[in-house]
Amino acid sequence: MKELHPIRVFLKVAELASFAAAARDLTMTPASVTRIVAKLEDTLGQQLLLRTTRHVSLTAAGARVATRYGPIVEDFDRASEEMAQAARPDRGRLRLNAPVSMGVRLLPGLIDSFRLAYPNIEVDMTMTDRLVDIMAEDCDLAIRISGPPGDLSTIWRKVCEVPRRAIAAPALFERMAVPDHPSDLVVDSCLSYSADGAGEPWVFTKEAHRHRLRAGTAVVSNNGDFLYALARAGGGIAVLPDFITHAGLESGAVIPVLPDWSVTSLWLTLYYPPYTQLPPLVATFSDFFEAYMRDMDGLDFSQAT
Repeated sequence: MKELHPIRVFLKVAELASFAAAARDLTMTPASVTRIVAKLEDTLGQQLLLRTTRHVSLTAAGARVATRYGPIVEDFDRASEEMAQAARPDRGRLRLNAPVSMGVRLLPGLIDSFRLAYPNIEVDMTMTDRLVDIMAEDCDLAIRISGPPGDLSTIWRKVCEVPRRAIAAPALFERMAVPDHPSDLVVDSCLSYSADGAGEPWVFTKEAHRHRLRAGTAVVSNNGDFLYALARAGGGIAVLPDFITHAGLESGAVIPVLPDWSVTSLWLTLYYPPYTQLPPLVATFSDFFEAYMRDMDGLDFSQAT
């Protein structure tokens, strides 16, 4: 920026305490450096530098200008570099957020593959099971597993549906009857996935039949792995994505509950701040993410366990 050029020249002279050294560092002539600093002093109406035949030092006014403008120029340069990096599709720093269970199970392999493909893109990964405020938390892109989004202030990109089912430990049915219909479920034995302490809504379907219920609030958690561990220990029935329950179902540690009934799937989505157009770096990751998920066997989340 042209307006900052005289300040940059002055700061370089102040840093090196020499017009000649500053000129060499800036690839300028000493006369040009001297002229620019003199014009800056004239503009500000104050002498900024004391010049002798051997030494250049700051006046009190020069020290104030250096103290005030130095950090501003540094912040401007840092912001400019960040903007420049964001404009490159294969270089820069990407700030991501993802749910804990998916982040731990799936994303290490995905991020490793992404870094191999794009070694000049750095990744800052945070994980939380609450729905982040993407505008407030300085995040370029978030990965979510949830119901269909209702937030119209952000941009959502559906990648695929995430199947889930009701599961429990076999031991649970040694002390309670095996349900044949969703209406047979004991609400207090139903573990809720929720971030606000409310009972989780469950929707079961079978052919033309549809049954809704609200799980209990005896145990509520916003972490799927916790609910799975509790269900596996015999603590209740949980409705969870297949990528969490697959290994337990394969080993018999947990069994399906109401296997003839389907549970409403969730969505795997990418969501962003309200960009008018995806920044190139964000678009690069988004496309890679979708391709990676597509290359999994039928989007089989069980491979992530």
